[in-house]
Amino acid sequence: MSATTSSLVPEMLREYGDLTRTALVKYLPSREPRRYLYDLLSDYPQRGGKMMRPSMCIAAARLFGAPLENAMHTAVAIEMLHNALLIHDDIEDGSEKRRGLPTLHLLHGVPLALNAGDTLTLMSFKPLLDNRARIGERLTIRIIEETQRMARECAEGQAMELGWRRYNTTEIGDADYLEMVLKKTCWLATIYPVRVGALIGSRDSIDLDPFVRYGFFLGAAFQIQDDLLNLVGDDSYGKEIDGDIWEGKRTLMLIHTIQESTTKERAQLSEILCRPREGRAPSEVRWIRKLMNKYGCTRYARQIAHGLAGAALHEYSLISAGLPDSRDKRFLEQMVTWVIERN
Repeated sequence: MSATTSSLVPEMLREYGDLTRTALVKYLPSREPRRYLYDLLSDYPQRGGKMMRPSMCIAAARLFGAPLENAMHTAVAIEMLHNALLIHDDIEDGSEKRRGLPTLHLLHGVPLALNAGDTLTLMSFKPLLDNRARIGERLTIRIIEETQRMARECAEGQAMELGWRRYNTTEIGDADYLEMVLKKTCWLATIYPVRVGALIGSRDSIDLDPFVRYGFFLGAAFQIQDDLLNLVGDDSYGKEIDGDIWEGKRTLMLIHTIQESTTKERAQLSEILCRPREGRAPSEVRWIRKLMNKYGCTRYARQIAHGLAGAALHEYSLISAGLPDSRDKRFLEQMVTWVIERN
């Protein structure tokens, strides 16, 4: 792995992201009721974002020879669904910031935000259906089948994370965390985009299983880095610093801290974590941070993330072997370094 990423990844995220945003706007209605629904739908997409998911879909399709236009409808659907689930995640987590601004439910209340998230989820199927005119009925159905699987996996992972918090589960190991991340994060963030991109590019002529392995290793490294940024991020980090601790999320760092702590410390952690966010004091969050530092949780998590990134590079070398060199081929390879170096 190179010491630093080149400019290729941010360049292509910008390029493919701008194309996706432009196409996405056409799927956001401008009719009434704007104030209560359609203005809310366009809020999160207008705030920006990394555009990693649609960009990976487009790159994977082009990697196997498809023109960009063949992947655009699917890229739009991925970004719409991602933003819809962000609305739901923020409600479920009690988050206060998203992309540097107040979350949608804080701005408009939970009922309106929830309805907007539901609507955006359902509307994401329109661009998927529009694939028929470009790539045909058979591939369109295959993409919808992949979408159904991703949705199930994602819901199961979200349920695991929410359930651990709801029932104050502390007997969790690294393997449990990685299984949750595989489902909750990786399927939508990395596995699904590259699988459907490769499906489009190859016209369903290759084995898609290797993309599960590449996507898992890449997506898990991405999630661990995201969790690390929640502890050590700078002003460019668009979410609430220490928000994961406030929300009681079972991150790899918190799991490691629980495992390494003394019986007394573990009992105090459990007592703090069993309360809702509003029941935790700033001094208690600071104490958890201090405990995390005591047990070297950030160093431990970084080691795991780097190991996962190395595994992702290996899997990608197998996937891309024999394919001609291209910007898209290099982009998908350099994404591995980018996810663990990003701020």
